[in-house]
Amino acid sequence: MIGMLGVPETIYCRKLLAGGFLALALCGNAMAEGNPRDPYEGFNRAMFSVNEAVDKYAAKPIARVYESVAPLPVKAGVGNFFGNVGDLWIGANSAMQGKFSDAGVDISRLLINSTIGIFGLFDVASELGLEKHEEDFGQTMAVWGVRDGGYLFWPIIGPRTVRDSAGWFIDSYGDPVWRARPIASRNSLLTLRFVDIRASLLPADKVVEEAALDKYAYIRDAYLQRRRNQIFDGRPPRLDD
Repeated sequence: MIGMLGVPETIYCRKLLAGGFLALALCGNAMAEGNPRDPYEGFNRAMFSVNEAVDKYAAKPIARVYESVAPLPVKAGVGNFFGNVGDLWIGANSAMQGKFSDAGVDISRLLINSTIGIFGLFDVASELGLEKHEEDFGQTMAVWGVRDGGYLFWPIIGPRTVRDSAGWFIDSYGDPVWRARPIASRNSLLTLRFVDIRASLLPADKVVEEAALDKYAYIRDAYLQRRRNQIFDGRPPRLDD
């Protein structure tokens, strides 16, 4: 029998099947590869689901109560206090990255806000024109040439890369809050800071829910883009397609 293209039917079918299997194989490889910056996507999505459950039933309800009950001056004072405590380690990372001018600003902020600002409850340094920076050991390692190692998502801690996960442990060691004693006081401070941060993110929840067809991918891409901007101080080099 001759097929409609003038090719013997059996040969035509074999070629069609071979082409179909090749297409399926290529699609399978593409799906297996996924996002090259997210090589642990299966693990990450599982951890993301865990985090969503914890957030839904614990973190978010507590943050909503805090947001509705705490007066605005109290919330501002809490945020300023923890921001001031962090300036010491931020200054250390600025220095380790060779940004000595920024390190001087960070230490000046700490001194001014700890004294005139009453233990950091008031951000007097910003009013004086001393810009607050955001530096951590993950960024320091990036400046030193350490590659990110792929994207990871951790419950409670949230999105990180492999490099930034290691950096988070170093940050915790250098964080005065983590080193506070007695342990009960440290745990209370850590809980208060976590609730304050979560409450500050409540307005973004609706935006993410409405904008994201895939919430996991939306948060991943936003984190990686923001992280790149942080590492290059808002001036990242252009990426090749």
